[in-house]
Parts: sequence; C-alpha cells; structure tokens
Amino acid sequence: MRFHASNFFDLTQFEHAQLFEGLENVWDVLGDPLKNFCSHLSGRTIEGEVMEGAHLMGDGIYIGEGVVVEPGALIKGPCYIGRNAEIRHGAYIRGNVIVGEGAVVGHSTEVKNSIFLDEAKAGHFAYVGDSVLGKDTNLGAGTKLANLKIIPGNVVLNIDGEKLDSGRRKFGAILGDKVELGCNSVTSPGTILAPGSMVYPCIGVRGVFLRKTVLRESNMVLKRKQNFPDIGVK
Repeated sequence: MRFHASNFFDLTQFEHAQLFEGLENVWDVLGDPLKNFCSHLSGRTIEGEVMEGAHLMGDGIYIGEGVVVEPGALIKGPCYIGRNAEIRHGAYIRGNVIVGEGAVVGHSTEVKNSIFLDEAKAGHFAYVGDSVLGKDTNLGAGTKLANLKIIPGNVVLNIDGEKLDSGRRKFGAILGDKVELGCNSVTSPGTILAPGSMVYPCIGVRGVFLRKTVLRESNMVLKRKQNFPDIGVK
C-alpha cells in the first residue's frame, strides 16, 4: 500500500475525500473516480463572484461561496470550484477539474483532469495536467507538470529499479501535502513527491520519491536508444 492516498495527503478535511476510497494507487483517482464525479455535475451553480470578462463554457460548473473568478479567466465544464478559491485573470480550466477550498488557479495557468486539495496554489504561468496537488502545495511561477511522454505507451514508474506500469497514457504528477516547487521547474510524466518535499528553481525532476526529499539539481538522464535517429547528442 505504498501508493495509497493516505501516504501523501491528509484528507480528513477535504470535501471530496471519498474519491480516494478503495484505491490501491493514488493516481487511479484521475480515471473513473474523477470522471464520474464530474459527469454528475449539471447545469451551472454560481454562489461566488464571476467578474465581468470571465467566460464559462458548457454545463456542469459549480462555483462555491466566496470564490472569485477574475476577468479573462476561461472555465470549461465540468468542474467543481470549492469555497473561497481564486481563479485569476487568464486562468484556463479545461474540464474534469476539482479545485479545493482556498486553492488558487493563477494567471496564465492551465489545468485539466486534475485535483487541487485545499489551499493548493498554482499562482503564475503553470501547467497542471492529470495531476493531484496536495494540501498547501505551492507551484512557483512557470512550473510545468508534464503529463504525456514523447514516445508511445503508458507512463511507467521506476522505483529503485523496479518498473510499474501506471496504466495511464496521460499522467502528470502526484504532489504530497506541503510540497514546494521552485519557479520554472518541470516534472516529467509520472513524478511522485512525498509530503514536504522541495524542488529548487529551474530544474527538471522525474521519478518516485516516497520520502521527504529536497532536489537541488536535475535528476533527469538522457538515454540514447538504438532505434532513435542520431541527432548529434553525445
């Protein structure tokens, strides 16, 4: 049960904790549980403020009490935006998204098929695809959570030399509670960071880190394969 949600998140106060129940692997929430939850949203429920110049597309949009959606934001259903969240100017929510209470989707940040737990923040110029951000997680400006390999096939996790097929073609990152990613950092598909981990700015990260880790330099390795064309990489 090393990939159980309880190893990464404190879900006791999260409104949608039931989505993670019964899942052996935390990333499985990004499949049927998230899709089914969002498919049951209907119409538009707007309890917060949608400012003039913001745009809503489609149905299945819930905007909770105290939410502020700023001008220039685009929200495409289905999605659920919890109480007191901020959707800032230029944000793009592409559907199948849950934004927890007090969370932030910031300027020029794009989010799709992802979950923000309470107080998670992607404040500036971020991309969040097929990912889960734990409570109080913060993405520095320009952070990208890549979710699709450039070669065919599912995302495969490498855990101390053991390979585990995630079963997902698109899989971004699982970031435990209180993870901090520095500005302009990039995570490769299938990156998992334990609660409290930290990534320094301007570096790339790939892999599975089941203990609190501080990454000060890139751990990505470029591998040449025989079936790749020679592009001059030494």
